[in-house]
Formats: sequence, structure tokens, C-alpha cells
Amino acid sequence: MKAMILAAGRGERMRPLTDSVPKPLLTAGGRPLIEHTIESLVRSGFVDIVVNTAYLGELIEARLGDGARFGARIAYSVEGEALETGGGIHRALPLLGEEPFLVVNGDIATEFPFGQLRRPISGLAHLVLVPNPSHNPRGDFNLCGGRISDSGDDRFTFSGIGVYRPELFAGCSPGKFPLAPLLRRAMADGLVSGEMYTGFWMDIGTIDRLQAFDEYLKSKAKRNS
Repeated sequence: MKAMILAAGRGERMRPLTDSVPKPLLTAGGRPLIEHTIESLVRSGFVDIVVNTAYLGELIEARLGDGARFGARIAYSVEGEALETGGGIHRALPLLGEEPFLVVNGDIATEFPFGQLRRPISGLAHLVLVPNPSHNPRGDFNLCGGRISDSGDDRFTFSGIGVYRPELFAGCSPGKFPLAPLLRRAMADGLVSGEMYTGFWMDIGTIDRLQAFDEYLKSKAKRNS
């Protein structure tokens, strides 16, 4: 199974840090965010990785190269302008192939065991949900009996980790578009499964959260030394 890391965003909420550095290359624990994700994927057996880029994407390519030093094979899907999640994945489909593939947001930090997603999915998508953080108290989707829906009050937060079939994007045209409407249509047809993860997870969407992740990694390193 191939994996894709979404790394094309501008990172407006992280300015001024992102004025000259793309968000995936911001550091925590002395390493760029995207390198933490790549290493986690490789440890879980994902060695064929696609990274989409737009804003300052050349810096990401220069840093990661072909992925060999991580034990990976990295291919790049270059976007002239960021195409949002749906458009970005759609553009990368020729690199991802015809089988289900894993997609991970480039601005999350987690200890989720990616290897457990290397299994067949029954529908068009499989999403990992997490307990609602303070910045998203109402959550995104409902999870019941292993199926995800867009109805009900008991909602959890989408982690930015999902497995998708290429068929989810059938009928889509190239360009900029979000992923959520595609998922909601598939949910209405009962074609989105899901699971809950209660371990370490952070959305690195602000400078404060980046600093919190940095402190988490430093504290973990001290405990393990």
C-alpha cells in the first residue's frame, strides 16, 4: 500500500514562521514535522510515499530528496497552487495507483500505529477519528458500529488519517476542490468505515501547538535517555 502526505498548504496561522519556511519543514524535537511522519510511516511498512507540494515546495524536495535516507521512495505531486485536499489527492492519483492508499495530513503529530491500516477496506474510505480537542469541541463525524456518518450529535474529530479507494474520486475533474463533500456522499451510501484512536495526536495548526509538540518530544527523549 502506498501513502501520501499532504504538504501543499500555506500555513497562514503559523506566520511569521511560514513566511520563508513551508509548514511541513517547521521543526519540533530538532526535526521537521514531515520527517517525523515519514519515519513513522516507514516503521509501519509504508515505503512508497507521495508528497504533494505547492508553497515553497522546492524546499521540501531539497530536504527530503528521493527518500532513500529514510528507507523510503518519495515521489512528488507538484501543484502550481494548492488544490485543497480533494484536488490534491485527485492530482496525485497517477502516482498512487489503482489500489487503496493511505493519506496523512502533513500538519499532524501522532503515535498512531499506521501499520494496522494495511488491511482491506470494504467501502470507499476508512477514517481514523480522535476525541475532540479543545479547538474542535463539536467534532466532525459520528462513529457507530464501525461506520461513519454525518448525522447524530455524538461526534468525534477526523484525525487527518484515512485510507481511500481511487473510486472515491470517480467523476471528479482536475482542479481545486475539498475532500469533505466526497466523503459525505459516500457516508450517505454507507461506504465509509472508521475507527477511534485515543493515543497521542495533535493538530499542529498554531505556533502554540508547535511549541507544545516540541516540548512533548523533548520530555519523551529525557524519559527514554
